[in-house]
Amino acid sequence: MEFRKTAGKPIRCRAAVARKAGEPLVIEEVIIAPPKPHEVRIRIICTSLCHSDITFWKLKDPPGYFPRILGHEAVGVVESVGDGVDEVTEGDNVIPVFLSDCGECADCKSKKSNLCSKLPFKVSPWMHRDETSRFMDLNGETLYHFLFVSSFSEYTVVDIAHVVKVDPAVPPNRACLLSCGVSTGVGAAFRTANVEAGSTVAIFGLGAIGLAVAEGARLSGASRIIGVDMNPDKFEIGKKFGVTEFVNPASCTEKPLSEVIKEMTDGGADYCFECVGLASLVQDAYACCRKGWGKTVVLGVDKPGAEVSFSSFEVLHSGKILTGSLFGALKPKSDIPILVKRYMDKELQLNDFVTHEMRFEDINKAFDLLIGGNCLRCVIWMNK
Repeated sequence: MEFRKTAGKPIRCRAAVARKAGEPLVIEEVIIAPPKPHEVRIRIICTSLCHSDITFWKLKDPPGYFPRILGHEAVGVVESVGDGVDEVTEGDNVIPVFLSDCGECADCKSKKSNLCSKLPFKVSPWMHRDETSRFMDLNGETLYHFLFVSSFSEYTVVDIAHVVKVDPAVPPNRACLLSCGVSTGVGAAFRTANVEAGSTVAIFGLGAIGLAVAEGARLSGASRIIGVDMNPDKFEIGKKFGVTEFVNPASCTEKPLSEVIKEMTDGGADYCFECVGLASLVQDAYACCRKGWGKTVVLGVDKPGAEVSFSSFEVLHSGKILTGSLFGALKPKSDIPILVKRYMDKELQLNDFVTHEMRFEDINKAFDLLIGGNCLRCVIWMNK
């Protein structure tokens, strides 16, 4: 009943608005329009901070847009729905996801792809279907969307293709992690690489996504999980997620990193994962992969325009595979509930990803922690 008073009307609430590139977010009152057809208005319970938020917060030029409501890892409750929405109803617990899952196009119907062709992924400042905004400040200025989610607000509007209904029993400060980073890493191990029991895995970058890859590899039965990171403290953290060995590239002074990994693995790792977002590291990961069957999976988000180059001779003669993995090749609507169940069944670890929790008012502290490399995931409670 609590939402029926607001359904169909604009809602005035607080949001953390990015007014200028790289400047602290401003918590201010904004107006959230009611949902249009195929849209859902959600009251956000928890949101977590991801490196992609930092990346686009820093961008002065498109696809950086300002003023903008950032945030894309979250969980919330449906406040109201627009016409044509029958998947969810008022009061349902939902996870908004940056990747659409329309269920109708060839890609969404196929087991081979999670890249919806009806509502394709792009870094847009608008809603997905009509390319307009549902956000406005108190002066009437349009506020831009971010990755079709914009969760740094007490309320947001999301297309139903980006909304996944979840079990209300899962704690919100854990459920929000499945909105992006953890699902991406675990899915990359499960689905993109299809890591086999007894295999060797090398992970380049032990941030939240890299550690989620380790967790997925651990659950898949990998015998060796090698973490590669410039921060030696990451080894102890990584052990919680199944990392068995650690290499600091800064220590590889006598041999290239690829030679070190190849010697450790008798010819190269079966699966390599690039989780930082650096073209040079993609090349390192590919070089560390075993000839014949090695697979390198790219997960890191590099700056726009970054390019990777390879020797065509090596590509032909090495027989290795290089592939990207958006959202870990998972289909949000069917795969997120599976991950929720695995967490509830105490198979999938989520608790150790959360290193900090704080109030919405302290969101800029969360940015400082992530930029300083002092946290994996900081969960922000909207009203606590």
